[in-house]
Amino acid sequence: MDIEGAGAVVTAGLVAGAIEKPTGKAGEAYAHGVCSDCGAETSGNFCANCGQPTHVHRSLLHLGEELLHGVMHFDARIWRTLPLLWVNPGKLTREWVEGKRTRYVSPLAIFLFTLFVMFFALSFMPHPESKTEGAGMAERIASQRVGLAEAEKALIQMRAESGAQPDPTMQMAINAGQKLVDDRRAALVRLETEQRDGRADGLKPGSWQAGIKDMATEEAGETKLKVMGKDAEKEGHGIGATVLKKLQNPDLAVYKFQQTVYKFAFLLVPLSIPFVALLFLWKRGFTLYDHGVFVLYSLTFMAMLLMLMVIAGTFWGTFGLVVINLAALSIPVHMFAQMKGAYSLSWFSALWRTIALLVFCNIVVGLFIAAMIYLGLGH
Repeated sequence: MDIEGAGAVVTAGLVAGAIEKPTGKAGEAYAHGVCSDCGAETSGNFCANCGQPTHVHRSLLHLGEELLHGVMHFDARIWRTLPLLWVNPGKLTREWVEGKRTRYVSPLAIFLFTLFVMFFALSFMPHPESKTEGAGMAERIASQRVGLAEAEKALIQMRAESGAQPDPTMQMAINAGQKLVDDRRAALVRLETEQRDGRADGLKPGSWQAGIKDMATEEAGETKLKVMGKDAEKEGHGIGATVLKKLQNPDLAVYKFQQTVYKFAFLLVPLSIPFVALLFLWKRGFTLYDHGVFVLYSLTFMAMLLMLMVIAGTFWGTFGLVVINLAALSIPVHMFAQMKGAYSLSWFSALWRTIALLVFCNIVVGLFIAAMIYLGLGH
């Protein structure tokens, strides 16, 4: 995954660099000459007819320079774009929409590059281990014993009420109760064996992988009980059953989900633009392009903020929790500042639109996660 992430960063940098308009000098220019591409006469650093640089490099060193340039930076514009993105996003959005673009990195380019850098950085983050070993395992065993006792009690009660010859419906319920008792007894034996000898599947007891697999296995068992005797032909089918089956291999499932999010993260943009447009449905003078610029710059900031929060929570301990809380509080503040400045709104207009936008963000995130689960794990 790390190798793929590194490749993605290089690709994103080159794509983002290709999106950008060429600015500045292209190297040593010829005072007079002919463009090597279109044949027009040239008198500067670029051809006035087709825009190609008049100095065409043919060295291996320059090839490496172009690669590093595309991956690592966007000239000096990045240092003018990032401070405004964090401190005054409304001005950045408004000036780009108004046509003042040569001084800033384009919203699409910085979004693509930040997105891929974020996933590249997150791929190196250590996975959190759930602290369920030792005393935690004992608690799980005790809970499983209580559940087994309750299931056995319910089964005995059903058999007592049904009599010697239960009707078909009651017999079905007794069979389901017996299956539940058997499953919980098997789960208890498995937990006790893990506590003594470790897991048979090789997963570390108490790890997040083990927790996901156990949860998926238990949910799959309960799903089978629900369909038992009702729709046996459909047992094990459907998106829910498919997701549960894939979660029983936690590492592969998490990897596939991460890769799906990584590949389709751009869908956040078309999902978000209509909701932003709804906030200005009755106001003239704003286009979907304007809303797209707003969304791209806003999502770029959120991606950078997410990287900061993950790093803080992983490496900075107690101070990291303070950083995470401050970062979470900065989200509505940044939205408000960008909304007010980008669309030249009053305080009240920007405030109620920010509140509505926060609600819309939850809807968009929900739709996006549902789509990612379906695309990554649902088939």
